[in-house]
Amino acid sequence: MLYLDNNSTTPLAPEVTHAMEQCWREEFGNPSSMHRVGQAARHAVETAREQVAALLGADSREIVFTSGGTEADNLAILGTFAANPVKRHVVTTAVEHPAVYETCKRLQTQGYRATFVGVDSSGALDLDAFTAALDADTGLASVMYVNNETGVIFPIREVAEICAAKGVPLHVDAVQAAGKIEIDVKHLGVSLLSISAHKFHGPKGTGALYVGRGARLRNLFVGGHQEHEIRPGTQNVAGIVGLGAAAELARRRLAEGLGGVAALRDRLESGILERVRIAGVIGDRNHRAVNTAEIGFESLQADAILLALSEEGLCASAGAACSSGSLEPSHVLTAMGIDSRLAHGAIRFSLSYETTGEDVDRALEIVPRVIERLASLTPVK
Repeated sequence: MLYLDNNSTTPLAPEVTHAMEQCWREEFGNPSSMHRVGQAARHAVETAREQVAALLGADSREIVFTSGGTEADNLAILGTFAANPVKRHVVTTAVEHPAVYETCKRLQTQGYRATFVGVDSSGALDLDAFTAALDADTGLASVMYVNNETGVIFPIREVAEICAAKGVPLHVDAVQAAGKIEIDVKHLGVSLLSISAHKFHGPKGTGALYVGRGARLRNLFVGGHQEHEIRPGTQNVAGIVGLGAAAELARRRLAEGLGGVAALRDRLESGILERVRIAGVIGDRNHRAVNTAEIGFESLQADAILLALSEEGLCASAGAACSSGSLEPSHVLTAMGIDSRLAHGAIRFSLSYETTGEDVDRALEIVPRVIERLASLTPVK
């Protein structure tokens, strides 16, 4: 099986599997217990907290463990407004992941105002419109670091400076950024930042929220005192250990550089464009994550392409995995104004450090053959 769907999820790294297996065997206690077994588990959790903090350039006391990116996003947005109920306006973008996009939509049904700032056809954020959207009633801005469909990178430091000038806290969904680009929350100047382990070779069901010292945040769950009482409930120790191991591995690989991944992505993309006349790249090719290529195939349907690719042993996604099964273009492609003939056939290929040159060569054999066959059944108008 040729796996090019790493933005959806990544396989567990061997180092992560080993760390989790050891935890299940030796650190099975409740971290809140005072006895030796409990304190061994607590030590494992705190070690992971330090590893995650190191990946983000944060202090370990600023890391709150969650069940994943979606919970971290919800906690950041809803928890901020719960802590400051006087503010009734949220500013975000029109291309956010549903964990942010739909949360802001729900706030609208509860009497809040939500502004969804647009992007241009390359996926770049309209910074002038973003600045103009912030007002005295804005309680939070939430802007993704890397778009999950196109891989386009937003200028978060500049966004943070705009928010700071207006006195508005900034939450960043960095789920697709962690492990792919360097993150330093202090340098960026953000208040809150979300990550998810399974996007960088950690386990599913585990994530973290960076909560800066000045951030005001109220818990959404009520229960125990865990995670500074921001996220109560007995911690998923093995999952947290896996997140920590994945964070440590990601930090090392970032230090080594991911130029090899970028080169393979570019070779795959260029090869498809050379071989398939109805193919077109979606998104800014100069400002995006090193592993992501979204390519539209004119007048074809993404679901048919994915099924045909899967039959050939190649796994990819129709833009966002969360939108798979839908016959309509995602809200991201709609916001970008992508021609519907291209948007309906948009396929996201996402690589990882495990992707090889042989994988790319094989993909360049499969994709043109599949597209040619489907195009012959559906003539381009």
